[in-house]
Amino acid sequence: MNLRMNIRTVYVLLLSLFLMISIFMFSFFLLIPKGKEYRTLRLEDKKESRVLDASREEQNQLQEKLDKLEKSHKVVIKAFKTSFNPQKFTRLYGKEFQDLFLSELEMSDHNGSFKVYEVNATTKINSPETFYHFLDQVNHSDWIIGVNFPIHFEREGDLIKSSFTMKVHHIDEVKE
Repeated sequence: MNLRMNIRTVYVLLLSLFLMISIFMFSFFLLIPKGKEYRTLRLEDKKESRVLDASREEQNQLQEKLDKLEKSHKVVIKAFKTSFNPQKFTRLYGKEFQDLFLSELEMSDHNGSFKVYEVNATTKINSPETFYHFLDQVNHSDWIIGVNFPIHFEREGDLIKSSFTMKVHHIDEVKE
């Protein structure tokens, strides 16, 4: 009986030794190398998280700035998005003049963000005050219009004829 107990004890010791060797091998060949890799990956993740947080903060600041600019310039943005209608222009501002003619000019050097129109207007006045009133109204219109100088005034009796070119800025397509 004594011998049997010793064999069982030997088997338990051998099994314990085998398990201990297996645990050490598992630790040295799998856990420790993966632990080192985990630490390096965790450090890289922290660095990338800091960069991501900084980028998000910068993006939030830029978005706030953009929102403020959009809010303060919403009239101009709306004017850029409003397409120019020469008939509507003539109908709105034709009452200031006896005759108001628009003709689109072809320009080879423009970038596509505006059209150029030549405006010929005739009115029955003694001074160009009506014309300056017209310019003030155009300045407050729904379109972005730039009047190019020189403006030619020609007097014919009690009529003053004016001729000038204007650039009508527009956005063909809103790209978002």
